[in-house]
Amino acid sequence: MARSGQGKRPADRPKRQRQGASQRQAPSARAPGSKRVQAKTSDHPDPRKHQEPVARAISRTGLLRQGRLPEKTGLVLTTRPTKDYALIDSGLGLKLERHGATTVVRPEGQAIWQPRLPQKNWDAADAIFTGDTDEEGMGRWAFPKRSLDETWPTAFDGMPFLARFTSFRHVGVFPEQDAHWRHMQGLIETAKQAGRTPTVLNLFGYTGVASLVAARAGARVTHVDASKKAIGWARENQDFAGLADAPIRWICEDAVRFCEREVRRENTYDIVLLDPPAFGRGPKGERWQLFEHLPHLLDLCKTLVTERSLTVVLTAYAIRASHFAFHELMQDAFSELGGHLESGELVIEDEAGDRSLSTSLFSRWQSGGGS
Repeated sequence: MARSGQGKRPADRPKRQRQGASQRQAPSARAPGSKRVQAKTSDHPDPRKHQEPVARAISRTGLLRQGRLPEKTGLVLTTRPTKDYALIDSGLGLKLERHGATTVVRPEGQAIWQPRLPQKNWDAADAIFTGDTDEEGMGRWAFPKRSLDETWPTAFDGMPFLARFTSFRHVGVFPEQDAHWRHMQGLIETAKQAGRTPTVLNLFGYTGVASLVAARAGARVTHVDASKKAIGWARENQDFAGLADAPIRWICEDAVRFCEREVRRENTYDIVLLDPPAFGRGPKGERWQLFEHLPHLLDLCKTLVTERSLTVVLTAYAIRASHFAFHELMQDAFSELGGHLESGELVIEDEAGDRSLSTSLFSRWQSGGGS
C-alpha cells in the first residue's frame, strides 16, 4: 500500500467554530497578492538547542500474565524544535510550522484549542493550504508573499532532503517520527560497532526519509511503497542527500503481497517499520483497510523477524482508536519471540514549550533487554 499523498491519511474532520466577539477566527488563506502583515525576525525565535526525545511511561503493575511480553504503555515520545523543523503554533484545526526556512499553515484536526500567537504570525506564513481539507480531496496552496517553487530544501539531523507542496496538504515528511528515527539510528550504529550490518524493511515508505536515515547509519534497506510517484520522490531525495550509492532497494508494490513473497522466500530483517494508512489502494487496485488487514500483515512481519532482530515499529496517524488496541495486537503477534513491548503516542512540542500536539499512536517490539 502506498504511504503517499493519495489515500495515505484518514480524513480530518473540520472543527466547528463557535461564534463570539471574544473568539479569534481561524487563520485563513487569502488570494495570492493580497495585503499581508509581514513577519519580523522576532516573530519566529530561533528554536532551542535540540534535545533527544523524552519518553514518559506509565508502566503496568502486578504479575505479568503468562505468555505476555514485558510491557510499557502510555509512553509519550516528544519531538522538540530544531533548526530543521519547528511547530510554531496550532489551534482551531490548523498548525503553523517551519520546515527549513519555509513556514506553512496546514489543517490539523486534533488542534481543537485556541491558537497561542496573534493573527499576524499566521498571516506571515510563506504558504497556506486552502480548499478541500479532506484527505483524499484536492486542495491548493496560496503563497501570500511571493510564488514559491514546488520543492524546497530541508533536513533531518544534517541529512538534506526535499519537501514538496502536494495537493493533499502533505509536504513529504512527518516530523513526529523523529523519536523513532533516532531510536533506529542508535540500534543500527550499535549493531555496526559489533560487526553486524542490519537489514531494514520500510513498509509504506512514502518519500523515503526513514530509509535514508537507516542507510546513512549503515543499514541495508528495502523500501516498499505502492505509489510510483512516491518512489520517484524518494529516489530524488536519495540523490539530494548524497546517498546515491547507499544500499537501498526501491520497490513499488502492495505491502501485503510483498511480505507474503518474502515469507515464502524465507527472508528475514533486523528492523521493520510500518506506518500504514487507514485506507488505501495498491498499484493493482489491492484494497487496504487498517483494522481489517493489519492483523494479517503483522503476522507476516512476525515471520520476517527472528529472536536476533532488533525492533518492529508500528505507527498509525489520527485514527479513532487507543494505542492499547495496537499494543494488544502487537502482544499477540510477537509474544513468541521474547523481548519487550512499548506503546503510546508521538507528540510534537511547540516552540514555546508550553503545548504538545498529538499526531500518532505507536507500538514497538524490541528484542533483548530494556529500551
